[in-house]
Amino acid sequence: MMWFNIAKAQSFMPTQGTQIAKQVDNLYGFLLITSFIACVLVIGGMLYFAWKYKRKSPNDKTAYISHNATLEFLWSFIPLVIFLAVFVWGWFIYHEMRTMPKNALEINVLGKQWAWEIEYKNGFKAVNEVVVPVNTDVKLLLSSSDVIHSFYIPSFRIKQDAVPGRYTALWFNADKLGEFHVFCTEYCGTAHSGMIGKLRVVTREEFDRYMEEGQEEGSLPLAKRGEKLFALKACASCHSVADASTKVGPSLYKKFGTEEHMTDGTAIKVDENYLRESILEPNKHIVKGFPTGVMPTFQGQLNENELNALVEYIKELK
Repeated sequence: MMWFNIAKAQSFMPTQGTQIAKQVDNLYGFLLITSFIACVLVIGGMLYFAWKYKRKSPNDKTAYISHNATLEFLWSFIPLVIFLAVFVWGWFIYHEMRTMPKNALEINVLGKQWAWEIEYKNGFKAVNEVVVPVNTDVKLLLSSSDVIHSFYIPSFRIKQDAVPGRYTALWFNADKLGEFHVFCTEYCGTAHSGMIGKLRVVTREEFDRYMEEGQEEGSLPLAKRGEKLFALKACASCHSVADASTKVGPSLYKKFGTEEHMTDGTAIKVDENYLRESILEPNKHIVKGFPTGVMPTFQGQLNENELNALVEYIKELK
């Protein structure tokens, strides 16, 4: 198989590994070209007029120069149009980068001093290496166990902070086979510069084989581990998971992705951060119709991997 050299770049920019990377580079190229043209016009114009209208003798007097309404309008209006075009173009790319596709392959990434811990849905774990199939939507669910880290893939032109105590996410669709650098771009301590990983893009067949080999190591799938924890912590005594019936607390069946209405009148989307917050700070948001102070906090009783497992289990309750 032909692999792309991890250090090779097609130009002064890193290799483009996604369609979004190409869009970002196109916008960057446009900014470079327009900035160069503006520089030539401004600096070149200044030099030309300084030479053309310099005094030829001590008796030369500066001619009376009136304003030109057309020129004044054009040198204000043209930059405004370019600025607005760049704004719309950039917003379109940003919106595409931040709109998570449905049914994407989800992978948990935990940042810690000083490594990236990768966990797949089948329970297989790796360190500093993410393996994904080519031409597939992939969503990385990021968290941190200590300080703020930042997951950065230069070839994909994407970067996202991994923040302690909450989930963040980014997505991509790699259209090139090969290996790509992964860096931490948030200073996180002594060995920050050594927090380097790689993302490997393989064919679907190779990815399935990689997952099968990981499964053979005997690790339980993430959702299954969450199910065991759910039973171990006696969560089922207060929350139903098989249907929409309510107990002491609200049902968790088909709850992920919906909206919950709170006692203070607000509506909150049930996403990964809401589930995490409900486990660690259960009295921060109380669902309408349920009493306050009933659910105990699990702060300090669960590590990041256990939290990920519980969240994944609840997401799978369909």
